[in-house]
Formats: sequence, C-alpha cells, structure tokens
Amino acid sequence: MTGDHELQALLRLTAWLSPAFPVGSFAYSGGLERAVSDGFVCDAASLAAWIGTLIEHGSAWNDAVLLAESHRQQADPARLAEIAALAEALAGSRERHQETMLLGDAFLAAAQAWPDDVFERLPSKAAYPIAVGAVAGAHGIGLEKVIAVFLHAYASQAVSAGIRLGVAGQRDGVAVLAGLEEQIAATARQAAGSTLDDLGSAAIQADIASLRHETQATRLFRS
Repeated sequence: MTGDHELQALLRLTAWLSPAFPVGSFAYSGGLERAVSDGFVCDAASLAAWIGTLIEHGSAWNDAVLLAESHRQQADPARLAEIAALAEALAGSRERHQETMLLGDAFLAAAQAWPDDVFERLPSKAAYPIAVGAVAGAHGIGLEKVIAVFLHAYASQAVSAGIRLGVAGQRDGVAVLAGLEEQIAATARQAAGSTLDDLGSAAIQADIASLRHETQATRLFRS
C-alpha cells in the first residue's frame, strides 16, 4: 500500500471507529453497568481488568475473530452470510444481540457515504464486527490495523461508560487506555492470524452481567 493509500486508510478508520461516527455506541455498556451495580467493577483498576479480560478472553475477542474472517471473505456473499449468521448466534443475551445488530445496521447505513459494492454482498442484517470487517476489507485496509483500532474503540467506549457510571475519573480513564495499549496490540496481532476455530469465551461473569442487566430497574445504558 502506498503512502497515500495508507493515509487514506488511517483517515477512514479514524472516521468509522470514532465516537462521533453515528452508530450510537455511547448508549451501550456491554453489561458493564450491571457489573458496577453488582460490585465487580468499582474503581479504575477493576475497570481495566474487566476490559482487558473481555479483549483477551471474552466478547471483544470473539468480535475480533469474526471481524478478521469477514475482512478476508468480503468478496464472497455466501461466506459473508454464513459468518453473519454465526456472529448473530453467538450473542450471549438479548441485549448483547440487540447491541451488535443495531450497531451493525447503523454502521452500514453511515458507511455508505464511502460507496462500494460490498454493501450489495453483505446480508441485509449484519452484526457490528461483520459490518466493520467486510467494509474495511473491501477498502483494502490492513487487517491488523482494523482490529487494533476496533478494539481500541471498544476499550474507549467501555472507559467512557465507566466514567459515566462513576467508577473512574477522566484522568484515570486515560490511564486505563494507556495501560491497555500493549494488550490491544498483542490481541490484534493474534486475531489477525486467527480462524473461526479460535472463537471462544471464558468471561462467564461478564456474560452473566449482560443477562442480569436486562432486569435492572434503573439504567443509564441499553446493555
């Protein structure tokens, strides 16, 4: 990829995975709100541990693997449909399903500002990592970079949610992100070489928190 194309790729990734991109990710906590309510996340250190665990062993890892596969298969409509169905089936709760599907819909709607026939190859409904992976792949953006920025955007949103939930201040939040850099980079490298056989989650408490959030009486977030 030439220097101009690399810069273009960086600009597109920055736009697509920016908090300002109109997908509504600010409305979701991925079960974090319940984890705070139950006392599992209570300060910056436990927030960092929660996010890091999901990146290496939980839903964020699975999203990275699914993103990688959709990136590689972006030219094959039948294969994309299979991966999209798998991603939807892997949603561990009603709210997790709602989150990934609505984010996927919103991403595809907004990303059509960059016209490409990949939108014709994708199924009408696609989970968020499938949508991001296929669109980025169609635009020739390097897989490892896409995963790294995707995971960083996930971590940034989780930190933002933690700040709004009162478990960390803004300075602490920035420190959490800085501390996660190496883990995000290592996970991106690993996920870039993954296959669907590498799917799997060991973050059971996070899955339970996501389920319990559905019945929480007072909520700031939709998941």
